[in-house]
Amino acid sequence: MERSGGVAPFGQGRLRRLLGLDRTAPKPLQTRQGQPLRPFTIPNLVGYVRLAAIPVFLAIALDSGDGRSATAALLYLAIAFGDYLDGFLARVTGQYSRMGALLDPVVDRLTILAGAAVCWHFELLPRWALAVVLVREIVTLALAQYGLRKGVDLEVNWLGRAAVWPVMGAIFLAMVMDNWIPPAMLIVGMVLSLLATLLYARMGREAAAHARSALQVNPHSS
Repeated sequence: MERSGGVAPFGQGRLRRLLGLDRTAPKPLQTRQGQPLRPFTIPNLVGYVRLAAIPVFLAIALDSGDGRSATAALLYLAIAFGDYLDGFLARVTGQYSRMGALLDPVVDRLTILAGAAVCWHFELLPRWALAVVLVREIVTLALAQYGLRKGVDLEVNWLGRAAVWPVMGAIFLAMVMDNWIPPAMLIVGMVLSLLATLLYARMGREAAAHARSALQVNPHSS
């Protein structure tokens, strides 16, 4: 659910939004560029814990000998699930923030990069597919940084949301089983993520062109 004012998060017709199944509402005002960071919120606390848990996961997984550690796998699952939990808490509490909007995608990228590094080190997944995913994550981070410098927010598209779960799921499953399912999930996620990146690039170009046009129409606005 999206909450932009004093409207309670619960109510008729809002269950799908609360659960994150309906994302058609406008982006909350508190998350937009120029808004205060508001770093101290419950959803952001989840993000900070996820961020702190990533190096712990890496230490446990890389010390496991073969990458198939139940402790590392469960920790990775918890970090990945936190991606849903912080959004759910933001919708329930209405504690949206600019910090959360900036932090969440960075932690998601780092979660995937950390898991991919473990799978690469122990060859748990096809390295060619992992290489594509790694490059894609780095490019996405670079696009986001470029957008911020240009004053453009690259909003997460539905393909980007869909791609996260098969990639994270493939990494988790690769640490607990050895069959065709994790590689298949990774390839599905890889294809979706590449398509999402193309959409991000197009959105960025269009937003930058719009900003340039606005400056040409009103050159004294800045």
